[in-house]
Amino acid sequence: MDFFGVLTMLGGLALFLYGMETMGKGLSQISGGKLERILERLTSSPLKAVLLGAGVTAVIQSSSATTVMVVGFVNSGIMKLTQAVGIIMGANIGTTITSWILSLSGIESSNFFLRLLKPSSFSPALALAGVCLLMFARREKQKDLGTILVGFAILMTGMDTMSGAVKPLADVPEFTGILTMFSNPVLGMLSGAALTAVIQSSSASVGILQALCATGAVSFGAAVPIILGQNIGTCVTAMLSGIGAHRNARRTALLHLYFNLIGTTVFMLVFYGLHAFLQFDFLNEPVNAAGIAAVHSAFNVAATVVLLPFSGVLVKLVCLTIPDSGKKNGQKQEDMRELAYLDVRFLDTPGYAVEQCRMAAVKMAGLSREALIRAAGLLTDYQKEQAEEVERLEELVDRYEDGLGNYLVKLGSRDLSERDSHTISMILHCIGDFERISDHAVNIMEAAQELQQKKLVFSRKAREELEIFTKALLEIMDRSVDVFEREDCSSAVCIEPLEETIDVLSRKLRKRHVERLRAGECTIELGFVLSDLITDYERISDHCSNVAIALIQSEAKEQEAHEYAAGLHRGEDPWFQKEYEAYRERYRLP
Repeated sequence: MDFFGVLTMLGGLALFLYGMETMGKGLSQISGGKLERILERLTSSPLKAVLLGAGVTAVIQSSSATTVMVVGFVNSGIMKLTQAVGIIMGANIGTTITSWILSLSGIESSNFFLRLLKPSSFSPALALAGVCLLMFARREKQKDLGTILVGFAILMTGMDTMSGAVKPLADVPEFTGILTMFSNPVLGMLSGAALTAVIQSSSASVGILQALCATGAVSFGAAVPIILGQNIGTCVTAMLSGIGAHRNARRTALLHLYFNLIGTTVFMLVFYGLHAFLQFDFLNEPVNAAGIAAVHSAFNVAATVVLLPFSGVLVKLVCLTIPDSGKKNGQKQEDMRELAYLDVRFLDTPGYAVEQCRMAAVKMAGLSREALIRAAGLLTDYQKEQAEEVERLEELVDRYEDGLGNYLVKLGSRDLSERDSHTISMILHCIGDFERISDHAVNIMEAAQELQQKKLVFSRKAREELEIFTKALLEIMDRSVDVFEREDCSSAVCIEPLEETIDVLSRKLRKRHVERLRAGECTIELGFVLSDLITDYERISDHCSNVAIALIQSEAKEQEAHEYAAGLHRGEDPWFQKEYEAYRERYRLP
């Protein structure tokens, strides 16, 4: 092979790796995080976990991605270590699908229909279809499908380029000498592990080995130990993802390594032990791409069948390797653990990460609502424990905002679909409003505390008015959290007329307070407390309105939020006026 042949081979390798990366990215985007959510929920039995891990990995074409995702699940407490075992075993089986697809490049036949199965025959058509989708399609899913088709075409083009470039190596004695050296099982295993550890993809390293088969100089004896080593090398990705993670996440990464180490050791002892007595003649024969795919699949299926019944033993082994520290966490650490499912490992699958952020934001909204309900209750029945709980909830909401905000900024730099980008923008807008609502809940709690400490009591009329005002406030809060949780834009429009009703109530309460003050029915000191409460109520309703408008804005992107709200308040919408009148009647002051 001359200098230009080496360049051609390197170019083919670059296309191959880039095509695999592009196809994997397209598959991940088109799934929209759905596959990861399936992994998260459907792992009730070991066999089901194996099938699920194999299926998901076969779709996303990366056992490393599946394993890293599982490490993230365990790290965040979504999945138990015992559930992760089957998925990791299944991921090793699922990744063999790639090698079978790549083996199609080795088809040699003059039959028209068989030639159609050869990637070099249908890849150009897939590339053309993919490019057309990328250029002319408007829907996001269609563009993702185009990315998959183009990625696959690039992948197979790189495979063919590599195969063509290395064919002359069959006549180079030095090259065949290296492959003969790899026939030593230990050296072959180490070389396969090293190659896979560097490129961090067993599918890619198996593909490179399949390309080398085009020389006809690679024997089964050289290929088998390299394939076994490739399964060990792919553990590097999971091991790196476990650095700095919780104890169980590190155990999950180690579980992946132990499974492949033990499986490889058992397979080599049995296989080469039998070879010593039976002398497998096929080991000296040249291997083709299909043969490599068969060996790859046979090893992973055999390792899973042998080790699945001992999955509990594997879990105990990793627990012995990384033992429990025995330390107990306080309440603050327990609260912070609720945000653990915003794991940095999920950033590599943006669709799933966006869904995790949405779930965390829904939890944050619920905490804000709980803080407000408890604070409002203190106005009629003050209890010190409830007041302290309001403060604790407010602190927790603050931590949610900080954690979510930082995570969303990181997620925003990833390659996101248009829908996910709008969802992130909406969440960023809303979490600030929910955090401010919890702050106002603390203000209400402090007002109740002041009434308690100074033995102040509102007049009967003021209490009746405040009770109606509180009911309206709690309804708008309930509705806002509900529409945010369900992302229900059609119901979000009901928030604005209720917010307008609360604005009118606040003006009436202020006016009536002044009248009572003039009549000597209320004190100035009580007036200050009531004025602060009215302000907090009004601000809370404004933040609820902001949440509703952010939801509507995410759905109808062409409409500016302020224009929408202003149009409603100008009376341009008859439906709004009808809803407003209904709310005004419901919350009419006595």
